[in-house]
Amino acid sequence: MEEQLPIVVGNDGSDFSHLALHRALWLGRQVKMPVHVIRAWSISTAPRPSTWSPGYVPPAEDFEAAVRQRLERDIADVLADYPDVEVVLETPHGPAGRELIKASKNARIVVVGTRGAGGFKGLLMGSVSNQVVEHAECDVLVVRRGVPEISPGRRIQLDRFLDQ
Repeated sequence: MEEQLPIVVGNDGSDFSHLALHRALWLGRQVKMPVHVIRAWSISTAPRPSTWSPGYVPPAEDFEAAVRQRLERDIADVLADYPDVEVVLETPHGPAGRELIKASKNARIVVVGTRGAGGFKGLLMGSVSNQVVEHAECDVLVVRRGVPEISPGRRIQLDRFLDQ
């Protein structure tokens, strides 16, 4: 049996990324696909590991563990609403856009929010979502704030699209 490509969703902890996570998990439930949640990080964006102390920089593994722990905490409430969806958490070290584009090579679809934790409020789309739309190697769903659940007619179209 051929391995099923996952739905990939970026999550930086922002409100927009939580909307994207909800939509990705909803899709995963509808089409019975696993969802890979990606939180990319750098030393400057990672939470301080418990092993940190003044004058000591912990190894990268400690930062990655802190990022994963924060991700688990940030999305626990959302995941609780989708216990039937297979979820894989990934915490790659690197710029978010690059890591999501890399993940798109082995994804059925990438889901992103319009904007993330950084950027300028006046922009329609953030730099990461824009990079992913421009360079992903699969289709991209950009989730906007204020858009209600997908209507039944659009669900059927989406199901057909994902079955292709």
